[in-house]
Amino acid sequence: MKLALLAVLGVAAFAQDRDFLTADEVDQIRLTAEDPAARLKLYSLFARQRVDMIQSMLAKDKPGRSGLIHQTLDDYTKIIETIDVVVDDALKRGKDLTEGIGAVADAEKEMLEALRKIEESKPKDMARYQFVLTNAIEATTDSLELAQEDLAARKTAVVAKDAEQRKEREALMTPQDAKERRDLAAKKEEDEAKQKRKAPTLRRKGEVVKKQ
Repeated sequence: MKLALLAVLGVAAFAQDRDFLTADEVDQIRLTAEDPAARLKLYSLFARQRVDMIQSMLAKDKPGRSGLIHQTLDDYTKIIETIDVVVDDALKRGKDLTEGIGAVADAEKEMLEALRKIEESKPKDMARYQFVLTNAIEATTDSLELAQEDLAARKTAVVAKDAEQRKEREALMTPQDAKERRDLAAKKEEDEAKQKRKAPTLRRKGEVVKKQ
């Protein structure tokens, strides 16, 4: 039953990802699974493209544009939020993000300026997407501040928050759940220890290698 529920949740999460990314974008993201820096560059590119789309729509007074702008702004905000999740996850895993985080900061500076200009220009239909525009500006501002932080300090904060959340989850566990968790952790440590053991040698017992 638990496996079935997890499967449903996994499908739902994937569907949500596809909500704000095109099928082609999802395929590109999949190819960067082991490279968070490359993934951050892609997400930054996709966010830029959303801002370009909004600017293009605002340049033409076409019927129904407010609905499209609303959806695009919402998609944009989800991409920005995903960038922050990718960064935090990569920092917890000790990945090098120096190059990727720089690309994020550069892109977010430009996008934040563009969004603020849109707000200041007060398009005649802005009331229909004011809420999501404000959200997009706030999300970008917060994400940019994080991107400009010292990575070591951010990692420390992320790890501390993760540890605190883990303690809160453990406090809600039943004794059986806690035992299973400890057993899994012990097995993982044992497996890692086995992998670190000295590689087997082909020399016979007691054989000594003579120095040249």
